Amino acid sequence: MTSSKDQGTSHSGRILISVDAMGGDLGPATVVAGIAQSATKNPDIGFILHGDQPMLEPIVARFKTLKGRCEIRHAEDVVAMEDKPSQVVRQGKTTSMWSAIECVREGEASVCVSCGNTGALMLLSVVRLRKLPGIYRPAIAVLWPSQNPQKHNIMLDGGADIRADAKDLMQYALMGTSYARNGFGLTRPRVGLLNVGTEEHKGRAELKEAYDLIQNNARNGDFEFVGFVEGRDLPGTVADVIVTDGFTGNVALKTGEGTAKLIRDLLKDAFRHSPLSRLASVLAYTSLRRMSKRVDPSRANGGVFLGLNGTVVKSHGSADATGVSAAVKLAFQLAETGFSEKLAARVASANPLDSEEMKLAQDNGDPE
Repeated sequence: MTSSKDQGTSHSGRILISVDAMGGDLGPATVVAGIAQSATKNPDIGFILHGDQPMLEPIVARFKTLKGRCEIRHAEDVVAMEDKPSQVVRQGKTTSMWSAIECVREGEASVCVSCGNTGALMLLSVVRLRKLPGIYRPAIAVLWPSQNPQKHNIMLDGGADIRADAKDLMQYALMGTSYARNGFGLTRPRVGLLNVGTEEHKGRAELKEAYDLIQNNARNGDFEFVGFVEGRDLPGTVADVIVTDGFTGNVALKTGEGTAKLIRDLLKDAFRHSPLSRLASVLAYTSLRRMSKRVDPSRANGGVFLGLNGTVVKSHGSADATGVSAAVKLAFQLAETGFSEKLAARVASANPLDSEEMKLAQDNGDPE
């Protein structure tokens, strides 16, 4: 592997993003159109594109902005959405997904981006990149449109693992804090723990234990713990990072996406109802377009796999070119800040107290 200083940087000085061109519902043409959008906006990005070379070459050739900035690596096979993750790990060495992750493992690219099968991408990333020392379970951090100044909150886990005990949730808080600092520039992120209510006596036993763990490590982690938060706080201003298990997080994520689509569809129906409402839609067009951009999931596209020796960004499977471009933009921002190295350092420096250690510290009169 190359040195960390030069990892993922081409001779031209561009940050290289490894892209699985064959993943996703809309095909490689959409993926290539998305990276072309990113290339147009940012001259400091280069790409290593993985997939069927004979198919990709004429698609890439359509975009002048990709000339000299996109290397194609041939991969014969594709990971389908219905493929079992364990099967991909055993038999997927010739797939575009495997090739894209391997590029990060070998230090040729800084970040991997894929629209493909989430379970396969996560398991393959864990197997090939390995977990950071001390990490119990990796997590998927997703962006949630919010009223905070940074316009998005971070929620994790978004579905990497449906299980999570108290120590897992504590590590999610640390990893989410690092992401908030490097992705949004928040110096002291506010962390909330998702529960069925904000009262301390509510929730499962592991949530109560996680509450104490996070609270007692907030000072060392340099973040503010705001306690339990509820589902309505996901788009709110109470917290910047919201921690939960993968089952709850994925249900919340899919519910939010469905609700956003319902609101857009209802507004369209309402403005088509009568000639007067259609006139009103014309007058309100600019405001409606602004609101649509704010709640559009494709513009907050990109779940980041946290806790690995390398950064992987999972784009929505149904992402259009705008969504792919958003995922690439996020990948570039994380690579530019050296996020992977900073996250590793933060996890290594943390010393989460378990329940017995907390009890001993409290009995000795140590500050919480």
